Amino acid sequence: MAEILSGKVVSEEIRNGLKAEIEELQQKYPGFLPGLAIVQVGGREDSTVYIGQKVKNAAAVGVKATHVQLSRTATQDQVLQAVEKLNTDPSVHGIIVQLPLDTENDIDAHLVTNSILESKDVDGLHQSNAGKLARGNLSGCVLPCTPRGCLELIKHSGQSIEGKTAVVLGRSMIVGSPMSDLLTWNHATVTVCHSRTKDIPSIVKSADILVVAIGKTEFVKGDWIKPGAIVIDCGINSVPDETKKSGKRLVGDVEFAKAKEVAGWITPIPGGVGPMTVAMLLKNTVDQARKAWEKAGNSSRWNLSLNPLTLKRPVPSDIEVAQSQTPKNIETIAREVNLLSDEVDLYGKKKAKVSLQVLNRLKDQKDGRYVVVTGITPTPLGEGKSTTTIGLAQAIGSQLKKNVFACVRQPSQGPTFGIKGGAAGGGYSQVIPMEEFNLHLTGDIHAITAANNLLAAQIEARLFHESTQKDDALYKRLVPDNKGKRSFSKIQLGRLKRLGIDKTDPDSLTPEEATKFSRLNMDPSTITWQRVLDTNDRFLRKITVGQGPNEKGHTRECQFDIAVASEIMAILALTTSLLDMRERLGHMVVASDTDGNPVTADDLGVSGALAVLMKDAIRPNLMQTLEGTPVFVHAGPFANIAHGNSSILADKIGLKLVGEDGIVVTEAGFGADIGMEKFFNIKCRYSGLVPNAVVLVATVRALKMHGGGPTVTAGVPLPKAYIEENLELLQAGCLNLGKQIDNANKFGIPVVVAINSFVTDTPAEVALVQKFARENGAFDAVICSHWADGGAGAADLAVAVDKATSQPSNFKFLYDVKLSIEEKIEIITKEIYGADGIEILPAAQEQIDRYKRQGFNDLPICMAKTHLSLSHDPSKKGAPKGFTVPIREVRASIGAGFIFPLLGAMSTMPGLPTRPCFYDIDIDPDTEEILGLS
Repeated sequence: MAEILSGKVVSEEIRNGLKAEIEELQQKYPGFLPGLAIVQVGGREDSTVYIGQKVKNAAAVGVKATHVQLSRTATQDQVLQAVEKLNTDPSVHGIIVQLPLDTENDIDAHLVTNSILESKDVDGLHQSNAGKLARGNLSGCVLPCTPRGCLELIKHSGQSIEGKTAVVLGRSMIVGSPMSDLLTWNHATVTVCHSRTKDIPSIVKSADILVVAIGKTEFVKGDWIKPGAIVIDCGINSVPDETKKSGKRLVGDVEFAKAKEVAGWITPIPGGVGPMTVAMLLKNTVDQARKAWEKAGNSSRWNLSLNPLTLKRPVPSDIEVAQSQTPKNIETIAREVNLLSDEVDLYGKKKAKVSLQVLNRLKDQKDGRYVVVTGITPTPLGEGKSTTTIGLAQAIGSQLKKNVFACVRQPSQGPTFGIKGGAAGGGYSQVIPMEEFNLHLTGDIHAITAANNLLAAQIEARLFHESTQKDDALYKRLVPDNKGKRSFSKIQLGRLKRLGIDKTDPDSLTPEEATKFSRLNMDPSTITWQRVLDTNDRFLRKITVGQGPNEKGHTRECQFDIAVASEIMAILALTTSLLDMRERLGHMVVASDTDGNPVTADDLGVSGALAVLMKDAIRPNLMQTLEGTPVFVHAGPFANIAHGNSSILADKIGLKLVGEDGIVVTEAGFGADIGMEKFFNIKCRYSGLVPNAVVLVATVRALKMHGGGPTVTAGVPLPKAYIEENLELLQAGCLNLGKQIDNANKFGIPVVVAINSFVTDTPAEVALVQKFARENGAFDAVICSHWADGGAGAADLAVAVDKATSQPSNFKFLYDVKLSIEEKIEIITKEIYGADGIEILPAAQEQIDRYKRQGFNDLPICMAKTHLSLSHDPSKKGAPKGFTVPIREVRASIGAGFIFPLLGAMSTMPGLPTRPCFYDIDIDPDTEEILGLS
């Protein structure tokens, strides 16, 4: 007499275990909740009942099951769209499509099941899971529910599978075929029987393990069974039975009454395999949820494949170095840093956009450590800040073997083709492909240009239309009649609300209210919004618009700025979400009206369209270093007019991806008195992120210039002072280094000085800088050679940064934003620049007073000054004293969220030099290789 393998009993044990497992995982991962989505097409009663059982069982163990029901008229595309939506939902860990599909349309069920993300295919029907199972990769696939349940029942018999003879009746893709594979890879010798098999009884008679899924009522007779065999009956058939209230009863594919007399173990019908299928569905869902959360919350080391460097001497040009390295496919990097496939949109093979949904998926992940790279006051000799950022990231990844992200700005096309060249780093510490990095990338700057100029066009159009139309005509055109009905758009309702008009029916406004709504009454002399272009063009610094015959009499003098100077670029860098960006775009102030009130992009009705143009640009761009460590390239605001830092979003995503023990290295533009100060007081204020360390880049040559070294002229050999030992000059220049160390320490952050070494530096000179830095407040001072040696050349720097970031952080802001604008400006000039005070010129004071009246006092300050000196005077090197800073003008970027005082003449549109960089840039028409870019 056979022992009964009760699926009810075993499935209950499994469900109890799953409930306990979920509770344990919720302790480890707060917010852990496995999600199962069941897609049903049509409304078959039996399918609906079965789904109800699954939902009930799921709730009992702590799985959130969602029933997604589509109508019988649903098309194949609609079903696929429903599945795709679930694929991209991070709260859903398992998806099943209830079969058969009850539909009026032709739908390919195989196509539908294969459209489920492989990792969410908890039915195990995806061709990739089936293929892995067939190849024996059991740990790398999701096992189909019914075969997995059968296997569990076999194991509960207590008998070993290994070496046994197994027979599977039926070869369906849902049960028979995967069951055969499971038994094979559990070391049974398996025979599969089907409708064309000859002499099935004799084959069945040989089976130590018999699994029947043939769909024929009591097909297997008792005398076919080998004595002592394990019999798993997957069949479920209805037969007439007058003794039952329903008039029928359920039987299997095996003649149970006689088979149990011969078999050693047998499953009943009902209560055998059926309950196990649901239990395995829940187990698969919990398994996949656990894997997703472990992957998301895994702060252990990535399995990052590194690209080896082949170093050459002398170091070739930047583009030669970059093109000598073969980058990894960006898909590979995305997978290595635990990004999901649906979170990455490929732009070719070497760059990609990353979805902001990562932040939602990893919201419970602890952030990594946060490092900002800055420098001493820049000189024409260059300090190598970008190169150090990349070199340090390479060192942390390749030398310390830690998770690391570099986050850098996207360069403007203007300087790339003008005088500066590219900004991908240099030597053996670069972002690659450097051509992609420097040219277009994924079009973010083009999106900013389009959005900026759309707003500029609307300003001119609104001025024109208000000046050429009477009140009633203007109102009717702004709120037109559409098939006998007029209605306000959403953005227009927002304007009404700001005006205090509590009406939603356009026909209900009084003439006075309609006029108030329609007329912005912009004062043309107060318009601050300019057109932009990502090209250096000095002849666009002042232009006249409105010269066409149809605009005669409506001309206006204005200008072009370079695209990266647009406030929209600053917003991109400071935004924290799509919603936040939409609101910031709407808050941009473009002018004042004739009563002195601010006029915004929302008032002009254009901010929703701006957000649409920026919807892709908001997502960070994924690239890589020469050594294959990941890089986010995102946003590139001016460092003098704006805050000069890459995006908050890139940093936030990077900090989640690297995990608690990882490090994100970001870079601040220009010297510590500009980029770092704005990083702390503006970027960190809006991001809420707490930095752990500052890397302050210096060179012996640049410090000598700050000590009073001779002028450097492009194209002329360096004066001897810079290539021969001169300790006196160097000592004097170290005052600038000391002041910048002090500036960082004011924020409570440890400073590691990176001495970017050159072959002309002598041991005595380098030792002097190290000694000075350590004695003047630096946590450490380290010699680096990453330009020539890649990550290995920044290994000591990486160790020092790792130690510095392990210290407790005592970060604090320099000022309270609620202080007056004047007080905040004075604090920055005295504390950071070393000035005696400020002198606010009358025009600037008038602007400050206007911003206060308009309610903008409590914004942080973004000082616009020369980057070539700690003072406002570019000729003053070192650490000047005894100066007063004149504030000649004060402007506001309300959408970005800062007030920016101008300390001198700030050009927002560079010009091309006599010999621009583009003289050397070309393309090989045969290989399509970019030439001459640097």
